[in-house]
Amino acid sequence: MATISKFRINVQQNVLDDLTTRLKNTRWTEEPQGSGWSYGTNSAYLKELVDYWQNSYDWRKQEEALNQYPQFTTEIDGATIHFIHVKGKGATSKPLLLIHGWPDSYYRFYKLISLLTEHENSFDLVIPSIPGFGFSSHHAVNSDVTADIFNQLMVEILGYKQYFVAGGDMGSVIAKSMANQFSEQVKAIHITDVGYPDGTEDWSTMSEAEQQFGQVIQGWFFSEGAFNMIQSTKPQSLSYGLNDSPVGLAGWILEKFNSWSDNNGDIENSFTKDELITNIMIYWVSETINSSIRTYAENGRAAYMGGLKSSQKVNVPTGVSLFPKEAQFPQEWAERMVNLVSFTKLEKGGHFAPMEVPYVYAVEITKFFERFEI
Repeated sequence: MATISKFRINVQQNVLDDLTTRLKNTRWTEEPQGSGWSYGTNSAYLKELVDYWQNSYDWRKQEEALNQYPQFTTEIDGATIHFIHVKGKGATSKPLLLIHGWPDSYYRFYKLISLLTEHENSFDLVIPSIPGFGFSSHHAVNSDVTADIFNQLMVEILGYKQYFVAGGDMGSVIAKSMANQFSEQVKAIHITDVGYPDGTEDWSTMSEAEQQFGQVIQGWFFSEGAFNMIQSTKPQSLSYGLNDSPVGLAGWILEKFNSWSDNNGDIENSFTKDELITNIMIYWVSETINSSIRTYAENGRAAYMGGLKSSQKVNVPTGVSLFPKEAQFPQEWAERMVNLVSFTKLEKGGHFAPMEVPYVYAVEITKFFERFEI
């Protein structure tokens, strides 16, 4: 039987000293004049952030904050799985699995923990690091395999016979797979994106709004989807630079936090420098950028070889919260993809809503899940 071990983050000082040296010795490249963020991560902002990283950012302080909640590891199917487990203070707390995506981490949900555990309608929160991410082992697998691992975590390791799942980005994909593979255990799911048209659909069966959405997504993949294509095909080539250069890693991650957040032209309207760097640091100190991006290739290969369970329509009751900086799919597209029982369009927030607008997100999932009993 698998055992659960307590876990605390304690990065060796030589890793931090090496990071300091690498930041100091960065060989900066040029940038087209006046390009802003239009070619990728803005040079002026990245230099500002790196200066803060070198001279003001305190990893030990952030490490202490990360360690304030109980963390554990366990072994499942040959992979070490890191997770937070915080029990709610309500008399009838419901188990809720929260699943992050890329290029965020389990840190996506830190602001939610107190909001979801310290009131009467509370949850028992389980927040794992996806295999290949953060403090889980460097074990890149496709989303169906991750779904199986997480179901084992909830049922066999933690003893929950039924539970809820919520997530965004890759977390939405895994949540859908869990719902389809383990419908007896997964009572309901809440997601912020339901999947996107991939060109295999019969457009004649789609509404005008769905067809317009499909055209938007086609355009999006040409303008914004290059990261997905390279990570789905040749992640190893990319990983050498990202694992070797902290500034290179930051440049690759920051562009997504800027483009996908509801920041009105200033990334720090959505995230503080400490938050941005701490998320990057989780990748850096764990050296998981390679295995994290390789999950895209594992998903791509699984889809090519026969499909993923997440691509099938979800029959488990599903709630969807659509934030304004996400791709604005119409309700009928969501109904095509899931058993939609709740669809809400929000006025503020983006792809990383639990970090950007944690209170709004907490209210959304609390309202949705309170209609179900476990």
